Amino acid sequence: MRGEKNRWLIALSGVAIHLSIGSAYAWSVFKEPIQELTGWDKSAVSFAFSLAIFCLGTSAAFMGKFVEKFGPRKTGTVASILFGFGIISTGFAVTSHSLPLLYLTYGIIGGIGLGAGYVTPVSTMIRWFPDRKGLAAGLAIMGFGFASMITGPIAQQLMVHVGVSKTFYILGVAYFIVMFSASRYLEKPPVGWTPKGFEVPDSKIESKIPFRGVQLTANQAIKTKSFWLLWFMLFLNITCGISLVSEASPMAQEITGMSANVAATMVGVMGVFNGCGRLIWALISDRIGRKNVFTILFVIDIVVLLSLSLIKTPLVFAALICLLMTCYGAGFSIVPAYIGDVFGSREVGAIHGYILTAWAAAGMFGPIFLGKVTELFHSYTGVLRIFAVLALIGLIASLVIRGAIKTLSKTNQNNQPPMSPDRDNPKRV
Repeated sequence: MRGEKNRWLIALSGVAIHLSIGSAYAWSVFKEPIQELTGWDKSAVSFAFSLAIFCLGTSAAFMGKFVEKFGPRKTGTVASILFGFGIISTGFAVTSHSLPLLYLTYGIIGGIGLGAGYVTPVSTMIRWFPDRKGLAAGLAIMGFGFASMITGPIAQQLMVHVGVSKTFYILGVAYFIVMFSASRYLEKPPVGWTPKGFEVPDSKIESKIPFRGVQLTANQAIKTKSFWLLWFMLFLNITCGISLVSEASPMAQEITGMSANVAATMVGVMGVFNGCGRLIWALISDRIGRKNVFTILFVIDIVVLLSLSLIKTPLVFAALICLLMTCYGAGFSIVPAYIGDVFGSREVGAIHGYILTAWAAAGMFGPIFLGKVTELFHSYTGVLRIFAVLALIGLIASLVIRGAIKTLSKTNQNNQPPMSPDRDNPKRV
């Protein structure tokens, strides 16, 4: 029997949730108004965002298990309450001029809501789109990337007309309504469900989807070499991307002589490519396979980073860094489908949550590492070359994981009896 729900409405619900929580990327819009209103230092206000991203990555680790145990509807409800309340109470923190309260409300409560909301729709959408896993993950995570483009202008106008605190109240209520409503429609497909007309892939296509028979639990997956290689690849991709995003404007001004206004415009355009890369590379991965796309991403990263250290023409520099942003965004959208390929869909949400701890680690490590390297070289040219080396390490990992995947496939074939929940000790690979 087929489920009554429309899988495209499931996808739309997932996009709605990610469009809401992705508004966190518009934090820069609030920084100056909050500073002017409270007198807090720029670094102090910026730390609220870093804390939120850290809590996103760490909370996703256990919220992924929550999705598998209680379902996406309950997880989405929890996410809507935490994120909505976190944003609303941020307005109280600003009104009361309490920096610790800002960290608690936006950074911790809102950050945990971010993590819950991030993992909620992705695994569900992958299950509804077994024929287009890359598209499913790409659609949801594209919403996260594009959210700042929508929230930024709206928040700017609201602050002009109603003030900073009331803007947080309005946005918090709006996010809660959208996320709560979207969560009501989310549901896992019935056991054994497949989309109409879906057939088992032929051998040519199946060769691009490694060991379809593997169905590991999250506890089993984290004991494999494949998991940690994938974690490390995402960590390097995010470290390079999030570090360069934070320094794109001053970097462009120093290397090419670009004006501050033009550099600001370039940063806005980078956001568009970040969002587009999430969907475009996900679609490409459905055609040529996730492992091939990840290898291509790191090759592009190496070439672009080395080129950026040499290019002096503003237009070419901007074009290259926008290309780099598509690779940064792609990592987020490809990983969920990659997890489904490697470990199966049994607990893809929980495994995705564990993988996202790489985001938390990179969010804290990347900016600190960038600052130290910048102090060492006193030039962005040297920084870019160091990051090219990190991309090279990622490329090596993307090649090594292929062997680990084959080993895991053979191990699974030698253990054909159905897995029970207490079988959490597969052979390490």
